[in-house]
Amino acid sequence: MANIYETIKEIRREVVLNNESTLNYNADKFDNQLLEQIEGICFSKQLTKSFSVDEIKFIVDTIFNQMRRHDVIEPLIKDGSITEIMINGSNQVFIEKNGVIQETDVVFESKERLEDLIQNMVARVNRSVNEAEPVVDARLEDGSRVNIVLPPVALNGPLVTIRKFPEKPMDIDDLIRYESITNEVAVFLEKLVKAKYNIFICGGTGSGKTSFLNALSSLIPKDERIVTIEDSAELQLLSIKNIARLETRNANTEGKGEISMKTLIKTSLRMRPERIIVGEVRGEEALDMLQAMNTGHDGSMSTGHANSTLDMLSRLETMVLMAAPLPLEAIKKQIASALDIIIFLTRLRDHTRRVLDITEVVGYKDGEILLNPLYLFEEMGESKNGKVKGCLRRTGNSMVNKSKAKQRGVELE
Repeated sequence: MANIYETIKEIRREVVLNNESTLNYNADKFDNQLLEQIEGICFSKQLTKSFSVDEIKFIVDTIFNQMRRHDVIEPLIKDGSITEIMINGSNQVFIEKNGVIQETDVVFESKERLEDLIQNMVARVNRSVNEAEPVVDARLEDGSRVNIVLPPVALNGPLVTIRKFPEKPMDIDDLIRYESITNEVAVFLEKLVKAKYNIFICGGTGSGKTSFLNALSSLIPKDERIVTIEDSAELQLLSIKNIARLETRNANTEGKGEISMKTLIKTSLRMRPERIIVGEVRGEEALDMLQAMNTGHDGSMSTGHANSTLDMLSRLETMVLMAAPLPLEAIKKQIASALDIIIFLTRLRDHTRRVLDITEVVGYKDGEILLNPLYLFEEMGESKNGKVKGCLRRTGNSMVNKSKAKQRGVELE
């Protein structure tokens, strides 16, 4: 393999030298020209004497991907069945496929090649990462989410985690097909969205929060104006025409120019939104999100990390306290007033992503936020192949807050 990488270096140097002033590597129309030149140089060197046909193809593809794509992980990015790519230094790449994490035989030519890839990734979305600021969130051109951690924080070399998203955004029919929800629940959720209830989606890492938010957002009436606010733009609301997409910005090397989620939420209120969709709340921006929901922006949605519905409420209380030292009673009243519905997702032991409960937030009394469970997941054993059997069941509790539905002419029951 060492001999192959030496050949790759030699040919790449020749390609760069031959085209320094004539080939614009930033223009897609030159891709075919570049590929032809790489193949031509390989042919002129008579590589068939030293390498097999498959090895020559590997050399050509590697050089092209290094110069125009994502180096050795390009095939993994193109593979639609892979949902996550985890790079632990230049010599170890893991993937998640069909819910299972497995190691690949993919390795980078050198640590420098991985570092070059990282710098190209962040530069394309106007971000930077270095030893002084070794952690950054970015995204690929297709919307895939990228997290990067560099040494000295990362002890085993540069760490890159890529969360891939399907080419076609997930819709409500996909959720039914994957058995995350039932037809009955899908109809109920569509009514909630049309009636402009404020919905909060929570769950653990990899539970499908963003995909679920995409699916719910596809139910929003096409004539509404939507503002989305995200750390790294991931939402794919293709059905909405009047949409304003906002993305945070990190500070520059001088520590200036940061635009936070909190700032964007405040800015969005002046953009005449009918709904505000916050990709994920992690900190003090939670207060601004709740205030936006409480000031006429019904139908807003957001997501957050939590292990249960109750845990999410506790986390929201903590996040609001990060923004302002308010009395806990005032915070709980604010949460109870802003949120209408909380949906909790999880990954079960068979790696499937399911909705475990849908709960109505009905108010505040005696120091507690009152909850009304509407749907709960009922497990009914396992199949022979280990798949968990079960589905969401109605609890028998009726919606308490029907005023929004009545106001908009939606019959919930």
